[in-house]
Amino acid sequence: MEVLGIDVGGSGIKGAPVNIETGELLQERYRIETPQPATPEAVGNTIKKLVDHFEWNGKVGVGFPAAVQNGAVKTASNIDKSWIGVPINTFLSKKTGCEVHVANDADAAGMAEVKFGGGKDQKGVVILLTIGTGIGTVLFLDGKLFPNTELGHLEFKNTTIEGYAADSVRKKEDLSWKDWGKRFNKVLKHFEQMFYPELIIIGGGVSKKMERFKAQIDINTKLIPAELLNEAGIIGAAAFANE
Repeated sequence: MEVLGIDVGGSGIKGAPVNIETGELLQERYRIETPQPATPEAVGNTIKKLVDHFEWNGKVGVGFPAAVQNGAVKTASNIDKSWIGVPINTFLSKKTGCEVHVANDADAAGMAEVKFGGGKDQKGVVILLTIGTGIGTVLFLDGKLFPNTELGHLEFKNTTIEGYAADSVRKKEDLSWKDWGKRFNKVLKHFEQMFYPELIIIGGGVSKKMERFKAQIDINTKLIPAELLNEAGIIGAAAFANE
C-alpha cells in the first residue's frame, strides 16, 4: 500500500509517496519553503501544493511540529500560534480533498525508526531521543506509540533535561564532547531508572558523532544511532496514517 508522507518543518515542508510495507520512498521527495507566517491557511495551501505535485488522491500522513490530540492541535512550535485548537485532520482533509492523518513530528520520526529502522521488531520499551536545540522524546511499548511525550522538559539538575544536555547547550557553554558526554550519560541513566527500556535510539545531529562521546556512556540499555535520518519524518507520517 502507498501513502503520501509529509513532514512539516520550521523552514521546509517536504513529502513523498511511501511504500508502507517496506518504508521506501517511491518518488524523489519534493520540498517547498515553509510560509512565513506559518498560519493554518498558508501551511494548508502549501500542503495542497505537495499533494497536487504528486497528483495524489489517497491517504496522506503529516508529521507536524505540535502536540496533536484527538485530531486537534494543542501546542505550536515553529508554526503560528493561531494553529492552537485547529481540528487539523479535518482542516487538511478539506484543504487537500484527501484523507489526512496528522501526528506530532517527533512521534512520526520515531515511528519510522521502530517500524523500519533500528527499533524494528523490538519488544518492551523503546525510547527515541532527538538531540538538537532541545531534546525531543518518543516512547514506544511493544511497537505501540505513547504520543506527545515532552520528557525533555522534565526538571533535572536545577534546570530541565534539555536545558542541561541539549546539543545547543554543548555549543553555548563550549563543552568538550567528553564533558557533554558525561552530562548526557546522566540523562540516559535518569531515563533508564524511570522506564527500564530495552533500547534507546539517538537521533538528531549528534547521532552521527557518537564516536566522540560514547566512551562517557555507561548504561545497561542498548544504545544505537537512528538509521533513517532526514527521511524518517516522511516515512513515519505515512506509517501513522496507515494505522
